[in-house]
Amino acid sequence: MTKSQVSLRGRDILELQGMSVPEMELILDTAREMKNVIDRDIKKVPTLRGKSVVNLFFEPSTRTRTSFELAGKYLGADVVNITTSASSVVKGESLRDTLLTVEAMGVDVIVMRHEAEGSSHYAAKVVKPVIVNAGDGQHEHPTQGLLDMFSIKEKKGSIAGLKVAIIGDILHSRVARSNIWALLKLGAEVRVAGPRTLLPRDMDRMGVQVYDRVEPALEGADVVNILRIQKERQQKGLFPTAREYARLFGINRARLDLAKPDALVLHPGPMNRGLEIAPDVAYSDQSVIQEQVKNGLAIRMAILFLVLMGGTNVETSA
Repeated sequence: MTKSQVSLRGRDILELQGMSVPEMELILDTAREMKNVIDRDIKKVPTLRGKSVVNLFFEPSTRTRTSFELAGKYLGADVVNITTSASSVVKGESLRDTLLTVEAMGVDVIVMRHEAEGSSHYAAKVVKPVIVNAGDGQHEHPTQGLLDMFSIKEKKGSIAGLKVAIIGDILHSRVARSNIWALLKLGAEVRVAGPRTLLPRDMDRMGVQVYDRVEPALEGADVVNILRIQKERQQKGLFPTAREYARLFGINRARLDLAKPDALVLHPGPMNRGLEIAPDVAYSDQSVIQEQVKNGLAIRMAILFLVLMGGTNVETSA
């Protein structure tokens, strides 16, 4: 199947493991058009007028939730945000009942973040609106993976043949999993590195090179994707101290110099500066971290457009 034969209309976006290359390429190409809308003075098009999107977030978020909200609004949709702290979840309402309640209001898309792996798959079975996974536990974060692919492709032209190092808390990272599936499908060589306690067992079976030291993973890398240390997901004792982690695994200028001179630096945010990433790396000319934020908005605009309209032409007039 070619990209021109692909339609995502009515499709749930749950993971990148099961997404085809033509589907990913369609999203990336559509995001390029959407980025033009973001750069305009008037960021409003009527493409999704009359459509409704609910952001249902059971975990905290700044970038993902805000970008999905703006994505819907820039495209003319009605957008509602629901956080569990201000919903009937605090009264004991189940996930199923919350989903059914939202469905009964006639919404078209539910963007959902939840702490449980597989929650987005469950939601897709329970209700009819399109489900877009905004992160489910330690499973996947497909839109983050896609925005990272977009960021790399925008700067490098192609992903095929690139050496990509993913550094840090691989064990708890849904971002790492989505990125690995996407990068391998698109032809990159993937290396992962971190403390042994933060590396999943049998990680090499995914087709990646696994290191418990960062230096060999960084050697000659084209892209360095630094993951946040997820303190909220960790049990004590996975590494001695924050200072020890920074000393052994933090990406500073000296370590980044092991990669290629034009290597890109990515980070999904929020950053723990001085822990997994040094300030002189985070704000260097090689960093595309802020561009990732804009690209995330473009990717989420593309996904909402594609699942609701199926790839018809984008209306660019206000």
